[in-house]
Amino acid sequence: MLNSLAAGRHLALRIVIAQLVVAVVAGLAFSLQGRPAALAAFGGALIVAIATALLAARAFSALGGAGATFTRFLVGMILRWIVLIGGLALILVQWKLPPLPALAGLVAGYAVNVFAFRFKG
Repeated sequence: MLNSLAAGRHLALRIVIAQLVVAVVAGLAFSLQGRPAALAAFGGALIVAIATALLAARAFSALGGAGATFTRFLVGMILRWIVLIGGLALILVQWKLPPLPALAGLVAGYAVNVFAFRFKG
């Protein structure tokens, strides 16, 4: 049981690091359109990385029974959605950054999950 918890933590760390790299790449890619677009793309991917880190921190915090593990996972998912919605609101409403680069960064950040689970070996 300890190995699966350690493996989950390791995979979550790899995904968060990959999402941070994608955030930098998305920001650099949109820098051709100007600073606001670059910040929006970087921010969109960054909030995905932060949300994933929060989910992983809650889900893999400790060993426990099935009920406690499920509760930790649900709390992590709620935190993830709060960060995602709040971060997008901050990017789009508060800072008034362009929406298309922000959504492109968000999608790029989530694309890491698809590739991480496909090539986790």
